[in-house]
Amino acid sequence: MTTINIYKEAGEFAENKDVAKKLRQEIILPNLKNGEQIEFDFQQVSGVTQSFIHALISEAIRQYGDKAFENLLYKNANAQVKEIIKTVYEYMQESLDI
Repeated sequence: MTTINIYKEAGEFAENKDVAKKLRQEIILPNLKNGEQIEFDFQQVSGVTQSFIHALISEAIRQYGDKAFENLLYKNANAQVKEIIKTVYEYMQESLDI
């Protein structure tokens, strides 16, 4: 399992889509391709933007579908962060159902 420390990568308020894109390209997609789990640790993160989470995980969900849903894990996420992740998941599920 690979753990990504969001605070270390993006700070207390994760909003930089370029950081999310880099994590997606360099860590998330290659690890999912190899069937590995990725854990996002949100310790010390007070908030995120929907665009950050979208840039972080939407391509993985688009490419790997259920495999991404099973292998992307979230740790230490506060209520606001969980709500944003849930919103992106719902949006992606709807777009995949079409």
